[in-house]
Amino acid sequence: MQDIEAARPRFGARIEAGGARFAVRSGAAERLWLCLFEGYDETRIEMQRDGEGVFSVFVPGLREGALYGLRADGDYAPKRGLWFDPAKLLVDPYAVELDYPFRYNALMAAERWQQQDIASIIPKAKVTRTVWTAPKPPLFKPGGLIYEVNVRAFTRLHPDVPEERRGTIGALAHPAVIAHLRKLGVSAVELMPVTAAIDERHLKPLGLSNAWGYNPVALMALDPSLAPGGVAELRETVAALREAGIGVILDLVFNHTGESDEQGPTLSLRGLDANACYRHDAEGRLVNDTGTGNTLDCGHPFVRDLVLDALRHFTLACGVDGFRFDLATVLGRTGTGFDARAKMLQAIESDPLLAERVLIAEPWDVGPDGYQLGKFGDRWLEWNDRCRDDIRRFWRGDAGCVGALATRLAGSSDVFAGERTRSVNFVAAHDGMTLADLVAYESKHNEANGEDNRDGHDGNLSWNNGVEGPSDDGKVLDRRAGDMRAMLATLFASRGTIMLTAGDEFGRSQRGNNNAYAQDNAVTWLDWEKRDRALEDVVAALSAMRRGVPALLETAFLNGEAGDWPDVAWLAENGEPMDAGRWEERQRRRLSMVLAGADGGRFASMINGDRRATTFSLPVRDGLRWEAVSGRAGDGEGHFLLAGRTVAFAVERRTND
Repeated sequence: MQDIEAARPRFGARIEAGGARFAVRSGAAERLWLCLFEGYDETRIEMQRDGEGVFSVFVPGLREGALYGLRADGDYAPKRGLWFDPAKLLVDPYAVELDYPFRYNALMAAERWQQQDIASIIPKAKVTRTVWTAPKPPLFKPGGLIYEVNVRAFTRLHPDVPEERRGTIGALAHPAVIAHLRKLGVSAVELMPVTAAIDERHLKPLGLSNAWGYNPVALMALDPSLAPGGVAELRETVAALREAGIGVILDLVFNHTGESDEQGPTLSLRGLDANACYRHDAEGRLVNDTGTGNTLDCGHPFVRDLVLDALRHFTLACGVDGFRFDLATVLGRTGTGFDARAKMLQAIESDPLLAERVLIAEPWDVGPDGYQLGKFGDRWLEWNDRCRDDIRRFWRGDAGCVGALATRLAGSSDVFAGERTRSVNFVAAHDGMTLADLVAYESKHNEANGEDNRDGHDGNLSWNNGVEGPSDDGKVLDRRAGDMRAMLATLFASRGTIMLTAGDEFGRSQRGNNNAYAQDNAVTWLDWEKRDRALEDVVAALSAMRRGVPALLETAFLNGEAGDWPDVAWLAENGEPMDAGRWEERQRRRLSMVLAGADGGRFASMINGDRRATTFSLPVRDGLRWEAVSGRAGDGEGHFLLAGRTVAFAVERRTND
């Protein structure tokens, strides 16, 4: 416990005997004020420079719950990265609770000469006493099922959750929600950003708001709209989910902030020390490796300490299993490009208080040489978009995809070096089309975003089964349902960690919108009343099947070496091994993967990507028979009739079982 207490941040607000102490870091400010608020009344207390760019002050008698902000003064020269303006009330970068959410206002971006005091429109930080405790080992293990959740959209329309709790972190602890997660066999929920964020400035005139949260301001403070109960709400929800055997992973954004580009608002880091916090080019302009207007300088001690302190806070105060890092390449950027041994990444990997936490990288950004899939260290899992794309290509019907599909099923050894796969396999995520839209829309339909359908990716690898968008044609609907089941079965049959986005298990649609970040409405809110319960049951069955097959959960790479039976065998539909000629057939649409288990038994995934029904044969051993996992009738001799565009599974059992 002593080591834990010693790790508490030096900065922010801390309750001490007789009052509260505040410390702020700024290497460029000339003066700093602590601003205390009671209603609209403000009391300013000048902070004293302690050296090394640190300002501090002790306020006698101040209690937990007091509201405060910061003001900083110094040169105002934006072209040189200096944005000091005492009229701008700033949010403490180390705040852990705010009194209300950010709401964008153009005054936040006013220039200093305009002398626009913005205290009345800026959230205030709360002086908070947080309890840190030694973290428990993560429940989530590689190979499990991650369930990606947009906290607000997930329960906004849930009929069993009390209306006042809908759309909040606390709603995830409701028995009906936990029952759904357990039905699906979820290993861990991955919460899309829950820290305090702000809308992009172009959204308000369009009548839109940010629905995803990937535009943060305070990197440690929970957004009050998602966590009205503050830190305690997240901690209690984590505990409730943990009791149900479900871990929690936080999706965090440490690559940029909502202060945006040179025309953006001054809210926190920019007003304290922009040159230390953001990367600038040789001409002093903000570097935009994120596509959002700015890029945090994760190589600077200021930012590095803030990131580490935020991770420790969520680990020790909230008990989460781990973290997913948005645009994680930024964390490893140096002056010469990406480096997997960059100080920021090394600091996260080696921190003793984070030693067991799950670390997941989104291994790309939009900057030069930003695609770094497979390049993070052994401690990291990585989102594998090549798995996503190859599964989509195969089921769309692209030629020459069977070899790529086999590689993805086996854990993507062509991407990840070492002895084990670090792949997070997925078919759809928050960013892009939903699973249901992949088979109903050949093109994106982002008209509701107000950008004339210019935003979002054009290459979705999607198809519409003959009709673009909604259809009442029974044959079309059957084909779409079959394609969804096939992609889901392929995902659950792949080795490595797998991820499912909330609602894809029951056919959610975003009406073809593949960039629904600005749709905090029925486009993204999950419709629990109209969900496809049959598809949901299929996903539950796939998950149960996967959990019962250790060979699917293992992450060691397969080698195919002969023994009593190789750890993996790739077979054509007639049961013969896939030779070079078969792999090279551009029109090949059929494949079996047969895995050997530690108990000597085997498990087979049979994939028919053709629209024609096909009989698959599996090699039979003496005293053993093949039995369909789904319970369908078989002849016991390893022959299975598969309908077109489907996946089936079989397990080897002793004949006397």
